[in-house]
Amino acid sequence: MWYVSTRGMAPRVDFEGALFSGYASDGGLFMPEELPQLNRETLCQWSTLSYPGLVKELCALFIGSELIPKDDLNDLIDRAFSRFRHRDVVHLSRLRNGLNVLELWHGVTYAFKDLSLSCTAQFLQYFLEKKEKHVTVVIGTSGDTGSAAIESVQGAKNVDIIVLLPKGHCTKIQELQMTTVLKENVHVFGVEGNSDELDEPIKAVFADTVFVKKHNLMSLNSINWSRILVQMAHHFFAYFQCAPSLDTHPLPLVEVVVPTGAAGNLAAGYIAQKIGLPIRLVVAVNRNDIIHRTVQQGDFSLSEVVKSTLASAMDIQVPYNMERVFWLLSGSDSQVTRALMEQFERTQSLNLPKELHSKLSEAMTSESVSDEAIIQTMGRCWDENQYLLCPHSAVAVNYHYQQMDRQQPSSTPRCCLAPASAAKFPEAVLAAGLTPETPAEIRALEHKETRCTPMRRGDTWMLMLRDTIEDLSWRWKGHVLNASQ
Repeated sequence: MWYVSTRGMAPRVDFEGALFSGYASDGGLFMPEELPQLNRETLCQWSTLSYPGLVKELCALFIGSELIPKDDLNDLIDRAFSRFRHRDVVHLSRLRNGLNVLELWHGVTYAFKDLSLSCTAQFLQYFLEKKEKHVTVVIGTSGDTGSAAIESVQGAKNVDIIVLLPKGHCTKIQELQMTTVLKENVHVFGVEGNSDELDEPIKAVFADTVFVKKHNLMSLNSINWSRILVQMAHHFFAYFQCAPSLDTHPLPLVEVVVPTGAAGNLAAGYIAQKIGLPIRLVVAVNRNDIIHRTVQQGDFSLSEVVKSTLASAMDIQVPYNMERVFWLLSGSDSQVTRALMEQFERTQSLNLPKELHSKLSEAMTSESVSDEAIIQTMGRCWDENQYLLCPHSAVAVNYHYQQMDRQQPSSTPRCCLAPASAAKFPEAVLAAGLTPETPAEIRALEHKETRCTPMRRGDTWMLMLRDTIEDLSWRWKGHVLNASQ
């Protein structure tokens, strides 16, 4: 299968090319040149598969056996999920009053990003070992991406990872999950800025294509196609777990509520919908509501500031994966997408063309949730089910409660995606008047040694980043030289 840039000015690549590139050379994001269409028979066959089984089928479809033979692919995916705490990897909790919560957080760092990053890291190492190559992964994180990426590659001999975290903008646990990993190939920087600000030096470094090529740089943020691919499985699993029966014509609908920041899970859900999965998408955001405004009014423009909320991993103003959604809505028209995104990058403001906006509102609905509503939702879910939600999951569950309270009975089952465990957010659990439940392995983080290099306001962040990358390249060259002698 071939992948093309949403902006249409970069050469097409295969899965390996998309995996190692992150952004395309024209600033766009990679998407499959053609989307396969799944028929009813395939969906019925897939309906009995486990979560890892669905990941295997989707990856086989979008990677191709000429790049990774089926047996190798299955082994890589089994290895990726071997450290998950739940035997099913992903678990659906069926709670009172039709509330279905899909727990995507049974990986090492207690967040959904473990699912896609553990697979992506296996694919990376598979190709690197074959070619005896080295890459440096550079990541900006708003909380969970950094720790999941670190866990997925820590100790890997062909990969160095540099993570920029926003000091004071993620929870203490999230920070410790990154700064307590002391492996030689892990390099963490604490930035005096928010997650949008720390993306700037990263984007600037990646814009220098000669530098990127010279040092084999790549990103594992949710711009990486491999992560979107694996995240499609959440939506298939949610559908098969919640659909009443697949004997009806047409197949029944399931509503999937997606809490999101950078819109990776949303893009994955929309692609799943486009290839034939009968889901209705609801996108749920916190007070950083650019996606909500886009769905409701076609207003894709920045607010003046990023608002700090209890759902901190979603405190994002630039949901870059919306570019993938716009590309699909425009019928894969890269000219239209390029014009839209260039205008947004120039003016930080964009009104979607009428036709595009009406297609978007047909494809999904949306809501924006306040901190007060997050706290109420966490409290209510505990009262009704003795079940602790993390603040990001509460953003999704809030939509379910709103629909119930409006007494809008619907025969369509609904599934709320739960991206993280409440164990990672004790401050929010306390704010909701509840008692945090902290697993022993998270409690142990407090007593571990930490390592983190500060990036202060007066520093030139891009220069610090480039220096670190160059240093790692020299180190790898030295290692190869020694090995060959």
